[in-house]
Amino acid sequence: MSSMTVGLDDSLRQKIIEKPDMVLDDPNVMRALVAANERAMGSNIVDLRGIAMERLEPRLDRLEELHRSVIAASYESLSGINQVQRAILRMMDAVDFQQFLSDLQGDVADILRVQSIKLVLETRQTDRNSNHVFGDFNDAITVAIPGFIEAYLTQGKNTLARDVTLRKIQYGAEQVYGDSAEFLRSEAALRLDFGRGKLPGLLLMGSDDLHQFTPQHGTDLLAFFGGVFERVMRRWLA
Repeated sequence: MSSMTVGLDDSLRQKIIEKPDMVLDDPNVMRALVAANERAMGSNIVDLRGIAMERLEPRLDRLEELHRSVIAASYESLSGINQVQRAILRMMDAVDFQQFLSDLQGDVADILRVQSIKLVLETRQTDRNSNHVFGDFNDAITVAIPGFIEAYLTQGKNTLARDVTLRKIQYGAEQVYGDSAEFLRSEAALRLDFGRGKLPGLLLMGSDDLHQFTPQHGTDLLAFFGGVFERVMRRWLA
């Protein structure tokens, strides 16, 4: 009784010869070839190449996933740099303080993709109407007593206030954010230093996205933005 061996179609064989990478780059085909090779070699022979491939596959998958993560992180970083640069340029376009604050709540907030930007300034004035000092700017500026900023940043905890604080919130502080407070779920708080002898300030960015500002995120870009903001504010407060 004669046995028959089914061979490859000539056209398929020619394609494989011309482009062997098609086979090598296809994991399913390679698994099938390795399995066929093991069957042909018999159960008593150890195929070291097949074992090596099986062990390497999970590592290659992890490397590929890591590669994707690095690319995604790099893209996100570049996107964040671009956002901050655009926001700073827009902020510096203002020709007067009123336009500066208006842009801060409008175009700058839109560029940074936040729902609210508020500026807190401490003052030693004790009367309830101290907000009148800033005239029409009350919607953008909140005036507070000395020590408010430190307490706001530490939330009563025995810890040092950071220059940039990122955190999730159940809702924003109505005293600062006003009507938009109830919609906010995370915030970035940038402590501002206006120079020797002057009370500090605080720039708050509120977002309705719970995950936009969290302690796990980097603060370098926001620290840079805060540094530029400080210098611009010193010019207006001079």
